[in-house]
Amino acid sequence: MLAAIALLGATLVTACGSDDADGLTKISIGVGGSIFDTQLHVADAKGFFRAAGLKVDFVSLTASIGSAALESDSVQFYNDSPTGFLTAVGRKIPEIGVSMNAVGNPIGLIVSKRFAQAHHLTEQTPPATVAKALIGSTGGASSSTTKGQAGIFLRAYGVSPTSPRWVMLPSPAADKAALNNNQIDWFVTSEPIPLAVQAAGDGVVVATPETVPAWSIPQTGYGQIVVARQSYVQSHTDITRKFVGAIEQATKYMRGHEDESLNIAKQTLTGIPDAVLLRSLRQVDWPQSTSMNDSGWKTTMAFLNAEGALPKGTKLTHAHWTNEYLPH
Repeated sequence: MLAAIALLGATLVTACGSDDADGLTKISIGVGGSIFDTQLHVADAKGFFRAAGLKVDFVSLTASIGSAALESDSVQFYNDSPTGFLTAVGRKIPEIGVSMNAVGNPIGLIVSKRFAQAHHLTEQTPPATVAKALIGSTGGASSSTTKGQAGIFLRAYGVSPTSPRWVMLPSPAADKAALNNNQIDWFVTSEPIPLAVQAAGDGVVVATPETVPAWSIPQTGYGQIVVARQSYVQSHTDITRKFVGAIEQATKYMRGHEDESLNIAKQTLTGIPDAVLLRSLRQVDWPQSTSMNDSGWKTTMAFLNAEGALPKGTKLTHAHWTNEYLPH
């Protein structure tokens, strides 16, 4: 992994922070390929980054290498999950959250077509019935976040998270392949993958934030955090302020321009039906303000502690997040 990060850094770091021929400052941001990246692509497509004097390169990262990419300066910002960010905090990695750009938990639990038929599961099956059907099954997980969220779902309906057998996989794409090959019976991951698998006829989504209260926006808190190295933010305050301001413009824009946001999402999440992308977008609250507060973090921390995915003793302080770079 270190070699891969070093190679990535060698190809990108020479351009990062330099001025382009058209006077724009180049920066790179890591993204994970989920619906949570839409606001960043909106900021790019609608010219919010350019208006701020920035030219953004998007770098696809998995959760396992996000922090390493930041530390190597392969990317200057990373659109991270709260779990990923707080795991870094718990491990004393010097990262700081500079913007909260989405609220909610747009995930789905999808079972294979064969498993659904064997257990008579449909999208309308009560979640409690689904949870009990998963006892003794084989579940897939591509991160501690999704495994933890599956555990929250199971415990909410009286099922131990250790009752299924677990297969750890490298990515959501690997989850999907394992489901299609009947190596696993189900998996949980961020949208739009679960709904897209269902639309292709390869599985059935049997749990969503719309049906599982423990996954709902009031229970989960913050959904995505833009993070950076503390040293980078301290030495590039102007770039950070411009970047965060452009993202806030994008989230505000999305609240009143659903159709255009959908069209932009289609350009990056290709091959996915419009109905799937639209339903995925609607599972997220795109905030009017990307500021953070103690109450929001309290809700988020309670949810993440219920996941059991954070390093023991992880504590979040005001030194780890800031609203300093938001527009005033």
